[in-house]
Amino acid sequence: MADKCDLCLLGLIILSSLLTGISGVEDHVFISSGENARLSCNNALPDCKFKTTWIYSNSFRHSGAVELIDRGIKKKDTERHERLSLESDCSLNIKNVTEEDYGLYTCQQYVNGQKQGTDARVFLHVLHVSVSPSSSSSSSSSSSSSQTEISPGRSVTLSCQLYSDTGFSCDYRVRSEGVELLWVNQAGVDLKTDSRYQILSSSSDQYHCIITLTTTLLNEDNNREWRCRLTHRNQLKTSVRYTVKYSGEKTLFSDRFVKTFTHWLYSS
Repeated sequence: MADKCDLCLLGLIILSSLLTGISGVEDHVFISSGENARLSCNNALPDCKFKTTWIYSNSFRHSGAVELIDRGIKKKDTERHERLSLESDCSLNIKNVTEEDYGLYTCQQYVNGQKQGTDARVFLHVLHVSVSPSSSSSSSSSSSSSQTEISPGRSVTLSCQLYSDTGFSCDYRVRSEGVELLWVNQAGVDLKTDSRYQILSSSSDQYHCIITLTTTLLNEDNNREWRCRLTHRNQLKTSVRYTVKYSGEKTLFSDRFVKTFTHWLYSS
């Protein structure tokens, strides 16, 4: 019986080695939309610039793999062309990342037209916050600071979504990989502890993790900041700040100034 167990264990070790050899080096990068991403090519050869090819794929789009860089030369017919650059160590830089950039990036090395070694795969995970269209007449969102011009008394819903293309469901990643999304205030306190906020965790098409924050705005919420945090195995990976800015603030200030000036003019 012990011999059979040893054989099973040996088989698992061999299978694991074979799978590692096929897939090559694998990395994960977590980033917020609007930031700049750096994807390392962990299989780069010496003097790699004109040996490196970067390929992008996304199983949700079913559009096939797209060559971004071919032997060190950027492809001009890609929508990311202007935002891409290749570093001296052949890492791929992506400026102003959007939620459309999430997916699998593969780095390959070529010498004399022949691929060398195994692929280096980088999964780019993008955290993005959007405001419910019904909550505001005008809104915008970015990674480091988002603002929406709304007014007190209105209900607002903020949706924080993690875009990933790993092939695993959100529920699996939460259970097995320790992926967690949290809404916190400026002091880092979990907003679930405050009854004025309704926090709901869900998943889009079972793969993209989502956490929403809904609240009715108060007068003191003007310029208030909320943050959506992404942690992986209890380590903070990235976060998005969202700042509320009320519309009409400048008009209110002007009205007060006019009234004060008029009162001073007549009293004097």
